[in-house]
Amino acid sequence: MTRADLSAHHTEWVEPIQTNYRGVDVFGLGPNTQGLSTNQILNICEQFDLKSMGFQSAASLHVQAEAKRLAFEDRARWFADDRFSETPVEWLNSKAYAAERARLIRPDRVMDRVMPGDAPHHGDTTYFSVADSDGMMVSWIQSNYRGMGSGLAPDNGSEPLGFMFQDRGELFALTDGHPNIYAPGKRPFQTIIPGFAVKDGEPWLAFGVMGGAMQPQGQAQIIINMVDYGLEPQAAGDAPRWQHYGSSEPTGQPQEGSGVLHLESGVPEATKAQLRAMGWTLGEPDGGFGGYQNVMKQVNPGGRWTYGAATEMRKDGIALAY
Repeated sequence: MTRADLSAHHTEWVEPIQTNYRGVDVFGLGPNTQGLSTNQILNICEQFDLKSMGFQSAASLHVQAEAKRLAFEDRARWFADDRFSETPVEWLNSKAYAAERARLIRPDRVMDRVMPGDAPHHGDTTYFSVADSDGMMVSWIQSNYRGMGSGLAPDNGSEPLGFMFQDRGELFALTDGHPNIYAPGKRPFQTIIPGFAVKDGEPWLAFGVMGGAMQPQGQAQIIINMVDYGLEPQAAGDAPRWQHYGSSEPTGQPQEGSGVLHLESGVPEATKAQLRAMGWTLGEPDGGFGGYQNVMKQVNPGGRWTYGAATEMRKDGIALAY
């Protein structure tokens, strides 16, 4: 990296990607991030009546985890810096595509192998959400990636400047022809995605779930818990989570069979037994179920509104009014 590279850099305002999940508009960041995965998981889950399946039921968790597997194969195949390769965001984010992918999910059995969709050709993350008395809400996330990032701290020739460079270049692919192949001046695939949701045309949630590949899985579970199961923000975050490992990666690593579905303690034993009968390989809780924060705008009788907030019991965090 040279001084010219840094001089050429400028921060960009980008248009968020959007989907509507059962009347709630959910916003996120498009490629080169994984924000589209949240939308895809929700779009696929919307094809199923999760509410009637029951909260924390085997049927519901089965659908959610299979939706993640489908979304992550697309993540591995397509997500990259769209200045260098064409990511078919509109198609991947569409309801028609979600319906097509949802038809692959069997109600009684885990899929043996998942392929990316045939789209048309045309670790130390910090998250916070803030809202003010004017109704403005901000969803913000930042990460150096691995620990202290690259470990390189720039200086001006005489004194350090007080920050380190991140090391997300690790997430480039090295396979010729891959959309996420390393190239000068190119953004690597990256995982950080602030979440935002709008309901009835008004800002509703400024939320996020830290934790690498857990982020879209966790974001989708928060929305599902609140929209399908009517949980309040804190209960939605406290509910037992699932996390699936073993999908293909944007770095070129292939999927590992049907992978392993890790379930947090609190998921009913009957649910686990039914998931095993469907063919899922279940893993024990590994501590990697994400770090959640949320601010919710609540409209009260008479049109007055207040904020509600939630934080994560799995990490250090705080929900604070000021």
